[in-house]
Amino acid sequence: MSRTLIVATDGQAVMRSHDDGKSWYRINIRQDLEYDDRVRCLLVDPANPEAVFAGAEKGLFHSEDCGVHWRRIDCALNGYAVWKLAVSESDPRIIYAGSGAPSRAALFRSVDGGYTWEKTPLEMPEFCEGVNRPRMLAVAVDPHDPKDVWAGVEEGGLWRSRDGGDTWDRIDTTWSEFGGNSDLHDIMILPQDDGSTVHLALTVIALYRSTDDGKTWERTPAKDTWGLRYSRVLLRKPGSSTDIAVGIGDGTPGTTAAILTSADAGLTWHHAVLDTPSNSCIWAFGSNPSDPDFLLSASKFGYLYRSTDGGRTWAKEWREFNEITDLAWIPGVPADLGLPHVTN
Repeated sequence: MSRTLIVATDGQAVMRSHDDGKSWYRINIRQDLEYDDRVRCLLVDPANPEAVFAGAEKGLFHSEDCGVHWRRIDCALNGYAVWKLAVSESDPRIIYAGSGAPSRAALFRSVDGGYTWEKTPLEMPEFCEGVNRPRMLAVAVDPHDPKDVWAGVEEGGLWRSRDGGDTWDRIDTTWSEFGGNSDLHDIMILPQDDGSTVHLALTVIALYRSTDDGKTWERTPAKDTWGLRYSRVLLRKPGSSTDIAVGIGDGTPGTTAAILTSADAGLTWHHAVLDTPSNSCIWAFGSNPSDPDFLLSASKFGYLYRSTDGGRTWAKEWREFNEITDLAWIPGVPADLGLPHVTN
C-alpha cells in the first residue's frame, strides 16, 4: 500500500513522506499555513481519504492533496490555537475542535464536515493552575451518538455534553476521593460487544475507567502500574473496541518513555517493545482504518516509530524531527509534490 506519513511539529508546521519514510518534505512557502508554523493536531478528513485537517497556532487548515498544499478555513476558529480535533464516527459531518493556549480554551463544533464552525458555551477561564493558560487537549465523540461529546482540559477537568455541545456537565467532581487531578490529557469511548461502554479518561498521573456511563470510576496510577509517572496519550487500534495503547514518560518532556498495550479495554497492560529507547515522553500516535496494524508513535523530542503488528513492537525511523505534536497517515500519495522543500 502506498502511504503518506504526516508529522505535525512545533515550529516546522507539517513534515511528510510519500515513500514510506525514505525521504521527507517540508511544505512550500506562500501558503496559508506558514512552513515554520506551530501545528498542534491532525485529523484525516472522513469525507476524503487524501485530505487532512491541521489545527495550528492561529486557526484551522485543510489539505486535499496528501499535505502538499494548505488553505485556511476562514471560520470562528480564526485566531484560536487549535489543540484537538475529533470527528463523529456515526455522522462524519459533525466535527469538534478544542482550543487553548495562547488563546482561550473553548470547544467548537461543525455540522457540515468542517466548512463552518461555531463556539459552544464550554469555555475555560483565561488562567489556571499548573500550565498558566489552559488548553483543551482531549475531545472524544461516542461512536454511536454524535451529540454525546466529551472534552478534557489541561487544566480544567472532564466535561460532557449530551446535546452536541449546547449544555455541559462536569464529570470529574467525584475524583477527589482519589486525591483528584484536573489535568486531562486524553479521552476514549469504547462500545463493547455486550452492549456496555467503557469510558477512559487519562490524566497527567493516572487512568480513570468507568463501565457505568461515567457515574463511578476506577483509578489506575501511572507510576505504580506502568513504572513511569507521566501519562500522555491514548491510542485505539482502528476497528477494535478492546485493543488500545497508552504512551507515557518520566515527565514533560522527560528523558525516557514506554508504550503499554491492552487487549481488554484497559483492564490489564503489557509493555510493548521499542527497538530504540525513547529520548522523551511518548507524545503522539497515528493510525488509519485502511490498515489497522500499521501504527505510528512519536516522542516529544522527535523520535518517530512505526509498528506493523498492531502496536506490540515498534521500530524507530531513521529521520528525527524537532518537537512532534501529532501524527497521521493516509493511503495514497499525491500526483504533484508541489516543488516542496526537501529535508534530506
